[in-house]
Amino acid sequence: MPVGLEEEDAELEAKVEQVYRKLDRRILPALWTLYFLCAAIRSNVSLSLTMNTSSGHSLKQTLHLTGKQVSTGVALFYVCYVVFDAPANLLMTRLSPQVWMARIVIGVAIIGACHAALSAAWNFYLLRLLLGIVIAGMWPGMAYYLTLFYPPELTGKRIGQYYTAAQVSAAVVGLVSAGFQLMDGMGGLTGAQWMFLLYGLVTFVVGVALLWWLPDRPSPPAAAAAEGTATPARWWHKLKPHSAPALRGGDARVHYADLTRVYHVPPWGLRDLWRVIQDWRLWPLTLMYFGVVGIGIGVQIFATLIISSILPHVSSIQLSLLYAPIWICDLIAILIFTPLSDRFNNYRPLFFILPVCVQIAGLLVTTFAGGGGWQRYAGLLIVGFGLGPTVPTVMAWTSETFQPRHGEVGVAAATALVSGLGNLGSVTTTYALYTGWERDAQPGPHQYRLSNLAMVGILGMSMISAVGMWVAVSIVDGGKKKGGEIRRAMDGAARRAQRGQRGFDGMFGRRRK
Repeated sequence: MPVGLEEEDAELEAKVEQVYRKLDRRILPALWTLYFLCAAIRSNVSLSLTMNTSSGHSLKQTLHLTGKQVSTGVALFYVCYVVFDAPANLLMTRLSPQVWMARIVIGVAIIGACHAALSAAWNFYLLRLLLGIVIAGMWPGMAYYLTLFYPPELTGKRIGQYYTAAQVSAAVVGLVSAGFQLMDGMGGLTGAQWMFLLYGLVTFVVGVALLWWLPDRPSPPAAAAAEGTATPARWWHKLKPHSAPALRGGDARVHYADLTRVYHVPPWGLRDLWRVIQDWRLWPLTLMYFGVVGIGIGVQIFATLIISSILPHVSSIQLSLLYAPIWICDLIAILIFTPLSDRFNNYRPLFFILPVCVQIAGLLVTTFAGGGGWQRYAGLLIVGFGLGPTVPTVMAWTSETFQPRHGEVGVAAATALVSGLGNLGSVTTTYALYTGWERDAQPGPHQYRLSNLAMVGILGMSMISAVGMWVAVSIVDGGKKKGGEIRRAMDGAARRAQRGQRGFDGMFGRRRK
C-alpha cells in the first residue's frame, strides 16, 4: 500500500477510535450503574439469609424458611427470567431501547423495595417471580444495545467493563451489609429490611434518570437524513423523554461511515426469527452459558453458606466481609482478559476455555483441600478469578457470530436465547444443589461436597461445548469467510474485521506499520 494511503487509513482509524471513546464515556457509565444496582438487588436475598442470625432476624429466620423453600424462591426468579428473556429482548428491537432499559431498572427498584414487607413463604415466592419477570431482558438487552453503537468485534471489552458492576456489586453489598446489620432494630426494622428499602429507593431514582442519560438508537446524520435514509418516526417517539443524541456533527458522520448498517435496520418477521433459532451455532453457545452462569449464580447465592460450612466459627459480619474478595478476584480477571479477547478475537474461545479450567481447579481445592478451612476458602477465590471472563466472552462471541449472519434480529434473539435458556443452569444450581440437596446440605466434614463436584461436571460440559463450537465453526465457516459467503454490510467496521484481529497493535501506543 502506498505510504500516503497507509497514513490516511491510520488517520481515519484514529478518528474512529476517538468516536468510540466518546461513546464509551456516554454509554458505559450508565450501563455500569444500572447493572450494579440491579445486581445488588438481585443478590440481596443471598446476604439476607445470614444477616443478624444471632438476633434471629435473618430472612430465613423471620420467614421460617426451610432450605428447600429458599431454593424454590431463588429458582422461581430464574424460571421467569428464562421464559421472558427472549420476548423482552425482541420487544426492545421494536421499541425505544433507552426507555426499555429504564423500565427494567424502575421495575427492579419497586419489586426490590417490596422485599422489606415479606412476611411469609408465599409472598417470598411471589416477589421472586415478579422480580424475574421485570428484570428479564436486562443482560442480553445491554449486549444488544451495545451493537447499536459498536461493531461486534469491539464489544467484548465493553461487555467486560460494565460486567464488572456485578463483581463490584457483589463485593460492595457484602461489605455494606455488615453496616446494615448494625442498623438492626432501628425504626422497628431488621437490617435486611433497611437494605431492601434503601437499595430500592436509590435504584428507582437512577431508573428515572436513565430516561435522559442513555441515548436512544443512533439516527443518521443530517446529510444522510436529507437523502431519505432516516428511520421514520414511530408514534411512541412523541410520548417518551428525549435524551441528547450520542454523537453530533463530524463525530456522527464518522460513526455513520464506520457502522452504516445500524442506521438502516430492515424490518424483521417470524421467518427471520425462525432462521436464528434454526442456526446450529446457537446451541453450543447456550450450553457454554448454562455452565458458567449456573456456577456463577450458585457461588453468588450460596457463597456465604459454603464459607460458613468450611469456617464454622466466623460471625455473620465476618461472613459478609469474606464474601467480598471472591468478587474482587472476579473483577481482576475481567479487567485482564476481556480486552485481550477483543484484541485476539480469532482466539476468543480460549478466553472461555482456560478460565473454565481455573474454575474447575478452584472447586476441587474448595472440596478437597486439607489443613483447615482457609485453604478451602482460597479455592473459592480461585473460582471467582475463573468466573470473570467467561460470561462476557460468551455474549461477545454470540454477537460476533450472529450479527453478520442475521443482522439486528440475530443479535437480539441469539443473545436473549443464550442468556435465557442458559439461565436454566442457574435454576439447576440454586434449586437442585446446596440447600436444595438435603442430604448434601447436612452438617459435617463433607457438607456440599457432592454439590461442588456436580458443578465441576457442569463446567466440563460447557468446556466441551466451547471446544466443539470452535472446531465446528473453523470447519464450516472458515471457507465461507474466505470466499465472502457470509453476507455483511460493507461499512468501515466490516472491512476492519475482514483484515483480522488487532493483536497487540496500538495497545501500548502507536500501531506498528
